[in-house]
Amino acid sequence: MQKIVPHLWYDKEAKEAAEFYVKTFGKDSKITSTTVLKNTPSGDCDVMGFDIWGYSFMSISAGPYFKLNPSISFMVNFDPSQHDDAKENIERIWKELSKGGKVRMPIDKYPFSERYGWIEDKYGVSWQLILTDPKGEERPLIIPSLMFVGDVCGKAEEATEFYVSVFKNSKRGEVMRYPAGMAPDKEGTVMFTDFKLEGQWFAAMDSAQKHDFAFNEAVSLLVRCENQKELDEYWDALSAVPEAEQCGWLKDKYGVSWQIATREMEDMMNSGDQAAVDRLTQAFLQMKKFDIAELERAFKGK
Repeated sequence: MQKIVPHLWYDKEAKEAAEFYVKTFGKDSKITSTTVLKNTPSGDCDVMGFDIWGYSFMSISAGPYFKLNPSISFMVNFDPSQHDDAKENIERIWKELSKGGKVRMPIDKYPFSERYGWIEDKYGVSWQLILTDPKGEERPLIIPSLMFVGDVCGKAEEATEFYVSVFKNSKRGEVMRYPAGMAPDKEGTVMFTDFKLEGQWFAAMDSAQKHDFAFNEAVSLLVRCENQKELDEYWDALSAVPEAEQCGWLKDKYGVSWQIATREMEDMMNSGDQAAVDRLTQAFLQMKKFDIAELERAFKGK
């Protein structure tokens, strides 16, 4: 099971968006779970689990408190060495994601790819579509990509080294740096890097361009821990903003939001027992870091 799962926050559109992505990406894409959290501060919230090409996402409709933005986007690799229809698929999916969306970089030929484009879809989620044939170790079809801007511009290398030090089964991949003459981007800062956490690939870059966004809770990374001990370890290593700790959420020193939970809690949420889920919800709403034993007692009504 995928250890780290991107989690998307919507106002009201989580269910609609999940169904749109499953239809748009097609093969090996499906809704995996639907849960309603009742009587939260945001009212009743839809929580969705869905897969895109076998890669897991989660999402929630929880009010207009956080706005999706390109600080965390999703690279989608269309690899002819893995799929014969890669060239056709990149055009088809670009067309679907463009409907009602905003083009950040037109789909075109670039020095790094025969076909690449960056699109913000109608729900605000950012996708980087790239026709690629990776050399060396095979990369997955979907890779979350973090853009370090504003106050954390120039921190991509430091941050990714930190993440590699925190998570198990982790390593650095490639690092490409900005050369001289690309102002406002500073020479030597990270133009692109990829890295592996818990066996999963991620990417990052610095950007000194003028941006009106930063990391926020609209895209968080949910870590599925095996037990309370592992949960405690990741919480202690990552949490850097005490006032951001709530309901299993934390914010690290670079502004990236994480959710630290367990697989068991996810099973409880997806049990189909609404009364038990309601008890679980009211229990975790009172918590910062999750106490799994206490949540199990609430779920069982003890």
